[in-house]
Amino acid sequence: MAGGHAGKEKMKKLSKELIERVHRIKLVLTDCDGVLTDGGVYYSREGEEMKLFSVRDGMGVERLRRLVNIETGLVTGENSEIVRKRVEKLGIREYHPGSIEKLSVLKNIIRNRKLSAEEIAYIGDDSNDLEIMQQSGLSACPSDAFISISETAHLIMENKGGQGAFREFAEIIIYYKNRQYENTKEGTGRGSHYW
Repeated sequence: MAGGHAGKEKMKKLSKELIERVHRIKLVLTDCDGVLTDGGVYYSREGEEMKLFSVRDGMGVERLRRLVNIETGLVTGENSEIVRKRVEKLGIREYHPGSIEKLSVLKNIIRNRKLSAEEIAYIGDDSNDLEIMQQSGLSACPSDAFISISETAHLIMENKGGQGAFREFAEIIIYYKNRQYENTKEGTGRGSHYW
């Protein structure tokens, strides 16, 4: 999905092992800065902080929910009103601001939702995402992630943070989940392809 133009590129081909990982996913978690944003923080002359979010990433949250019944959660070290408003707009209920120990957050989510680590996907971009990525069933990062993160991730997106990386990850999950559902429909030969 280079350049974020869904529909014009072919779906990323995954190994059998990665497809099996996708099939197990029931919840997608994401970092904020560097994934949903470009990592920049903008200040006005009055000192007002601003962040730029991609509406395509927001659509990825909605499509995961609507097409494959997968919720998205946000685990971030940030504790900002701007991020809270974005979370509210996207209808994200699993929101963990000010999360310094992200691995502890993951363990709490697993316990509270009665999931296994293998059923959780995570996309992050920097060193504070490393532990949670190592414990998640499926991990991804934007193309401009910190090197230790790109070396750890199961999938490296073609798009940068804040420029469609989350949407690209969402579409991969949607595509392979739909193929899973399609393969379980005996003889119908039908299934949705969103690519």
